[in-house]
Amino acid sequence: MGFETQNVEFKSSWRDEYLKWICGFANAQGGVLEIGKNDHGVPVGLADARRQLTEIPNKINSAMAILVEVDLRHEGSLEYLAITVKPYPYPISYHGKYYLRSGATNRELAGHDLDDFILRRQGRTWDGMPVPQMSVTDLDTVAFREFKCRSRSKCSPMK
Repeated sequence: MGFETQNVEFKSSWRDEYLKWICGFANAQGGVLEIGKNDHGVPVGLADARRQLTEIPNKINSAMAILVEVDLRHEGSLEYLAITVKPYPYPISYHGKYYLRSGATNRELAGHDLDDFILRRQGRTWDGMPVPQMSVTDLDTVAFREFKCRSRSKCSPMK
Protein backbone atom coordinates (compact mmCIF):
# COMPACT_ATOMS: atom_id res chain seq x y z
CA MET A 1 0.00 0.00 0.00
CA GLY A 2 1.33 3.46 -0.84
CA PHE A 3 0.41 7.08 -1.08
CA GLU A 4 0.39 9.49 -3.97
CA THR A 5 3.13 12.07 -3.56
CA GLN A 6 5.00 14.72 -5.52
CA ASN A 7 6.73 11.92 -7.44
CA VAL A 8 4.17 9.07 -7.47
CA GLU A 9 0.69 8.80 -9.02
CA PHE A 10 -1.58 5.72 -9.22
CA LYS A 11 -4.23 5.03 -11.87
CA SER A 12 -6.30 1.86 -12.19
CA SER A 13 -6.34 1.95 -16.01
CA TRP A 14 -4.78 3.98 -18.82
CA ARG A 15 -6.47 7.00 -20.36
CA ASP A 16 -4.79 9.31 -22.84
CA GLU A 17 -5.58 12.26 -20.57
CA TYR A 18 -2.80 10.92 -18.30
CA LEU A 19 -0.34 12.31 -20.82
CA LYS A 20 -0.89 15.56 -18.87
CA TRP A 21 0.53 13.84 -15.77
CA ILE A 22 3.57 12.69 -17.77
CA CYS A 23 4.07 16.30 -18.91
CA GLY A 24 3.68 17.53 -15.31
CA PHE A 25 6.33 15.10 -14.04
CA ALA A 26 8.72 16.09 -16.86
CA ASN A 27 8.34 19.77 -15.93
CA ALA A 28 8.82 19.12 -12.20
CA GLN A 29 11.19 16.74 -10.44
CA GLY A 30 10.22 13.69 -12.47
CA GLY A 31 8.15 10.84 -11.11
CA VAL A 32 6.45 7.50 -11.58
CA LEU A 33 2.94 6.92 -12.89
CA GLU A 34 1.77 3.41 -11.97
CA ILE A 35 -1.07 2.11 -14.14
CA GLY A 36 -3.02 -0.83 -12.71
CA LYS A 37 -3.07 0.32 -9.08
CA ASN A 38 -5.88 1.96 -7.15
CA ASP A 39 -5.60 5.31 -5.32
CA HIS A 40 -4.01 3.56 -2.32
CA GLY A 41 -1.29 1.92 -4.40
CA VAL A 42 -2.85 -1.53 -4.23
CA PRO A 43 -2.48 -3.48 -7.51
CA VAL A 44 -5.77 -4.12 -9.28
CA GLY A 45 -4.15 -5.42 -12.46
CA LEU A 46 -4.15 -4.19 -16.01
CA ALA A 47 -5.78 -6.59 -18.48
CA ASP A 48 -3.96 -5.22 -21.53
CA ALA A 49 -0.63 -4.46 -19.86
CA ARG A 50 1.52 -6.10 -22.53
CA ARG A 51 -0.18 -4.16 -25.35
CA GLN A 52 0.08 -0.89 -23.37
CA LEU A 53 3.79 -1.60 -22.82
CA THR A 54 4.28 -0.75 -26.51
CA GLU A 55 1.52 1.80 -27.07
CA ILE A 56 2.13 4.16 -24.14
CA PRO A 57 5.79 5.01 -24.91
CA ASN A 58 4.82 5.71 -28.54
CA LYS A 59 1.96 8.00 -27.46
CA ILE A 60 4.25 9.90 -25.09
CA ASN A 61 6.97 10.31 -27.70
CA SER A 62 4.46 11.45 -30.36
CA ALA A 63 2.73 13.92 -28.04
CA MET A 64 5.76 15.46 -26.29
CA ALA A 65 8.92 14.13 -27.98
CA ILE A 66 10.29 12.81 -24.69
CA LEU A 67 11.50 9.37 -23.71
CA VAL A 68 10.25 7.57 -20.61
CA GLU A 69 10.80 4.12 -19.15
CA VAL A 70 7.75 1.87 -19.18
CA ASP A 71 8.20 -1.33 -17.18
CA LEU A 72 5.89 -4.30 -16.82
CA ARG A 73 5.65 -5.31 -13.17
CA HIS A 74 3.95 -8.16 -11.34
CA GLU A 75 2.45 -8.56 -7.92
CA GLY A 76 1.12 -12.05 -7.51
CA SER A 77 -0.85 -12.82 -10.66
CA LEU A 78 -1.56 -9.14 -11.35
CA GLU A 79 0.34 -7.12 -13.95
CA TYR A 80 0.72 -3.35 -13.89
CA LEU A 81 2.91 -0.74 -15.56
CA ALA A 82 5.35 1.69 -14.01
CA ILE A 83 6.07 4.73 -16.18
CA THR A 84 9.19 6.52 -14.98
CA VAL A 85 9.59 10.11 -16.14
CA LYS A 86 12.84 12.03 -15.70
CA PRO A 87 12.81 15.79 -15.14
CA TYR A 88 13.58 17.76 -18.30
CA PRO A 89 15.81 20.85 -18.30
CA TYR A 90 13.61 22.68 -20.80
CA PRO A 91 9.83 23.22 -20.74
CA ILE A 92 7.71 20.35 -22.06
CA SER A 93 4.25 21.00 -23.49
CA TYR A 94 1.36 18.70 -24.27
CA HIS A 95 -0.92 19.98 -27.06
CA GLY A 96 0.52 23.47 -26.54
CA LYS A 97 -0.22 23.52 -22.81
CA TYR A 98 2.24 23.24 -19.95
CA TYR A 99 1.57 21.16 -16.85
CA LEU A 100 3.49 20.98 -13.59
CA ARG A 101 3.34 18.39 -10.83
CA SER A 102 2.91 20.21 -7.53
CA GLY A 103 2.45 18.14 -4.38
CA ALA A 104 0.11 15.28 -5.28
CA THR A 105 -1.69 17.32 -7.95
CA ASN A 106 -1.10 18.22 -11.56
CA ARG A 107 -1.89 21.75 -12.68
CA GLU A 108 -1.90 23.63 -15.94
CA LEU A 109 0.38 26.64 -16.04
CA ALA A 110 -1.01 29.83 -17.56
CA GLY A 111 -0.45 33.58 -17.48
CA HIS A 112 2.21 34.87 -15.11
CA ASP A 113 2.92 31.37 -13.73
CA LEU A 114 3.72 30.10 -17.23
CA ASP A 115 5.89 33.13 -18.04
CA ASP A 116 7.80 32.70 -14.79
CA PHE A 117 8.22 28.94 -15.34
CA ILE A 118 9.61 29.36 -18.86
CA LEU A 119 11.99 32.16 -17.81
CA ARG A 120 13.32 30.10 -14.87
CA ARG A 121 13.97 27.14 -17.18
CA GLN A 122 16.03 29.48 -19.38
CA GLY A 123 17.96 30.76 -16.37
CA ARG A 124 16.42 34.22 -16.71
CA THR A 125 14.20 36.56 -14.74
CA TRP A 126 11.59 39.02 -15.97
CA ASP A 127 13.78 42.05 -15.23
CA GLY A 128 16.53 40.74 -17.53
CA MET A 129 14.28 40.54 -20.58
CA PRO A 130 14.44 43.10 -23.38
CA VAL A 131 11.42 45.27 -24.02
CA PRO A 132 10.44 45.33 -27.73
CA GLN A 133 10.42 48.70 -29.52
CA MET A 134 12.33 50.39 -26.69
CA SER A 135 15.74 52.00 -26.93
CA VAL A 136 18.12 53.72 -24.56
CA THR A 137 16.73 57.11 -25.63
CA ASP A 138 13.35 56.10 -24.17
CA LEU A 139 14.83 55.79 -20.69
CA ASP A 140 14.49 58.56 -18.11
CA THR A 141 17.89 60.21 -17.55
CA VAL A 142 16.73 61.81 -14.29
CA ALA A 143 15.82 58.39 -12.90
CA PHE A 144 19.25 57.04 -13.91
CA ARG A 145 21.03 59.93 -12.18
CA GLU A 146 18.92 59.35 -9.06
CA PHE A 147 19.72 55.64 -9.10
CA LYS A 148 23.47 56.27 -9.48
CA CYS A 149 23.44 58.86 -6.73
CA ARG A 150 21.57 56.61 -4.30
CA SER A 151 23.78 53.64 -5.09
CA ARG A 152 26.79 55.68 -4.04
CA SER A 153 24.98 56.99 -0.92
CA LYS A 154 26.25 60.49 -1.67
CA CYS A 155 22.99 62.31 -2.11
CA SER A 156 19.64 62.71 -0.52
CA PRO A 157 16.50 61.39 -2.26
CA MET A 158 14.94 63.62 -4.89
CA LYS A 159 11.57 65.07 -4.12
